[in-house]
Amino acid sequence: MPATDTPESVPVSDEAEPLALLLDHLKRSRGFDFTGYKRTSLERRIAKRMDAVDCSGYLEYLDYLEVHPEELSYLFNAILINVTAFFRDAPAWEYFAEEVVPELLERKGPEAPIRVWCAGCASGEEAYTVAVVLAAALGDREFLRRVKIYATDVDEEALSTARQGSYTPKQVDGVSQAFLERYFERTEQRFNFRKDLRRAVIFGRNDLVQDAPISRIDLLVCRNTLMYFNAETQAQILRRFNFALDPAGFLFLGKSEMLIAHTDLFTPVNPKRRVFAKVSKSTPRDRLLLAANVDDGDVGEVDIAIRERSFDAAPVAQIVVDAEGTLVLANRRAREVFNLARDDLRRPLKDLGLSYRPLELRAPIDDAIRERRTVTLGPVTWTGASGDACDLEAQVTPLIAGTTLLGVGVTYLDVTAQQRLREELDRSKRELETAYEELQSTVEELETTNEELQTTVEELETTNEELQTTNEELETTNEELQSTNQELETMNDELRQRTFELDEVNGFLEMILTSLGVAVVVLDKSGVVRWWNAHAEDLWGLRSEAVVGQHLLGLDIGLPVEQLKTPIREALKDETYRGDLVLAATSRRGKRLKCHLTTLPLSVSDGEVSGVILLLERHQANGRADAGDRARSGDAS
Repeated sequence: MPATDTPESVPVSDEAEPLALLLDHLKRSRGFDFTGYKRTSLERRIAKRMDAVDCSGYLEYLDYLEVHPEELSYLFNAILINVTAFFRDAPAWEYFAEEVVPELLERKGPEAPIRVWCAGCASGEEAYTVAVVLAAALGDREFLRRVKIYATDVDEEALSTARQGSYTPKQVDGVSQAFLERYFERTEQRFNFRKDLRRAVIFGRNDLVQDAPISRIDLLVCRNTLMYFNAETQAQILRRFNFALDPAGFLFLGKSEMLIAHTDLFTPVNPKRRVFAKVSKSTPRDRLLLAANVDDGDVGEVDIAIRERSFDAAPVAQIVVDAEGTLVLANRRAREVFNLARDDLRRPLKDLGLSYRPLELRAPIDDAIRERRTVTLGPVTWTGASGDACDLEAQVTPLIAGTTLLGVGVTYLDVTAQQRLREELDRSKRELETAYEELQSTVEELETTNEELQTTVEELETTNEELQTTNEELETTNEELQSTNQELETMNDELRQRTFELDEVNGFLEMILTSLGVAVVVLDKSGVVRWWNAHAEDLWGLRSEAVVGQHLLGLDIGLPVEQLKTPIREALKDETYRGDLVLAATSRRGKRLKCHLTTLPLSVSDGEVSGVILLLERHQANGRADAGDRARSGDAS
């Protein structure tokens, strides 16, 4: 996802809102200007990092950033949401592969190079998706020969991942098995995009607003990136996209990006699949070249394009005569109506029948040149080669660049319908006069209704823009939730692994204590039981679940616990203490026995006593029992 940089930086005063102070600090310290982001989304992402470092406000978090500069990397990763996938939104990619790519290849021809810009590429999945689709359409050899894919982002960490082109099995879920086998090389745990095809994909850093756009692009892919910016920044980016895109190219956006307010820049090809085409705008220089008919180098190509698109597509007959009186241009309609051949171009107009029929042009052309104004001729009835009669009106207009006369243009307008209407109008005039008042009233009502409809349309457009903004917000929130879900899955895996390791340690400790053959009781400083091993259960008849968490002196067992106060107190005082004591006790079966008690302090790493360990075993008359005797006495009990 890209960060933004507005053309001019607005200084932030000490009285500005805290968030503005924080954004200004990010711009001054790291060169990132996030003011073009939507405020609500920006506040959510920053609040997430503030919660992580336990900061309650923007000013406190600003102080934290100044003391802990490493936090900037975590903040940028939180703001630049890198949620992407291979073939994300599958129906849109299916339309792209089946309709857009074939149309693009047909327009480009079999030899022309194809330049693709994947803006906001994140970790590279969409850039490689475009590469897979084009390679499948062209073949590997033609793909390497003709295609260059420029994938850009502002997140250097994401670009580093993209350059490696290595993904986990979960990340390539959206890729079909056929494409996986053809375009990826599988290792033990990852899928790597083929190295030979990867040479056609060039990754680099580009800020969509601050940096210059890549030019002469045939296909521009920018999906689910614009939705993070406010309306002003979106408009600025789209103007750059319009400049970058070739007239025959396509713009492919994400499912939440509609371009409703930017029809002057892009026109929809398939709005449902978010595919758009560039709206070309002719410049004054182009129009001058058309009139002057300059015919060398690149200027000649522009002249030809203007003829084809302006003259041949025009529904009215048009011709252009240069300052020397030579016929230089005639559109298709003029050639059909006046039976002109291509050989007639570049011939003097006076040598052609067109100069005097259907209208005398020589004198009006002289008048238009001399007076530098448009001269209107006709109407006159003309029967063309098809035999159909029509009424023609001609307009002779001088073509002037500055003070230089380039020639004249003659436009023939078919006014047959207007003539018929004029005659009908004359016949109906008297009838209309009697109904004028009623008509006037109707017109006023219609104007009122039209104004109301216009107001309704404006309200609907406003509502539509609000709904679009809400849709973008929902899509942004959805991607944030996906990002959070991925983080939670990672934390859950780590917690599951730690729980497994803890269970292993606990089991190992239980095995050791059981192997000692003695009853082991561990107390904390307060005398509460924290450990009660299996031998203690056998000796006193209480299970560990019923004892752990209970105070030792409050247990009803056959052991005179009151006599344990003194050795426990001594063990808590001295980390080197070791006490041995023989007590008269009663086993869980009611049998009288003597119990040998060893009291040891439980020390932590710094030497502080954190509890007491009690070792209890049957006492033999000739001294403490050995391990074998202890095992047998445990069985007897």
